[in-house]
Amino acid sequence: MEWITGHVMALIEHYGAAALFVSLTLETLGLPLPGESALIVASTLAGVGKISLWSVAIAAWCGAVLGDNIAYVIGRRYGRSAVTRYGARFGITESRYARVEAVFARFGPLMVIAARFIVLLRQMNGLVAGTANMHWLTFAVSNVIGAAIWVGFWTTLAYHFGHSTAILPFIGRHVGMVASVLMAGVLLGLLLGYFRSRRQDREAKL
Repeated sequence: MEWITGHVMALIEHYGAAALFVSLTLETLGLPLPGESALIVASTLAGVGKISLWSVAIAAWCGAVLGDNIAYVIGRRYGRSAVTRYGARFGITESRYARVEAVFARFGPLMVIAARFIVLLRQMNGLVAGTANMHWLTFAVSNVIGAAIWVGFWTTLAYHFGHSTAILPFIGRHVGMVASVLMAGVLLGLLLGYFRSRRQDREAKL
């Protein structure tokens, strides 16, 4: 995996936003390619003037949205059994798929948004949404919102604070953890608000 990551990073440094777009598209299809780290590197390069920040943001958003939509179509058309059977060679095992399904069953569209910040969920949420027969429009809206938040967070952070690639490991370890906790908090808050509004509606009808 490390040699793949290193190779992709080199491609991003050489080809810029185009390589980032391809990497993120394939990563959201479930392939073992760098996602957040690739976005951080590209944004850092933008911070030192080697690439346009807008091209990084647009390429990352388009790649993330496109990859998830392709994954959704694959899951919807071929089903869970086909995905796990042929996806095992890329790390999409039965156990991993089952874990993502459990999260998806609890949180639905909110998971599609929050999944961007969580490894494994990010790579598989499109496939699971498809096999679970989530309505495409619901998935598409959640996917677009999640991708925008994810790309905006990492591009802004790396652009302003990642002027040296030496601090990338620090950002990846610590800020990634904070982002995951933050999104979990947001998800919990949304769920609590939803259930509170449902309870208030029921009480108003009594």
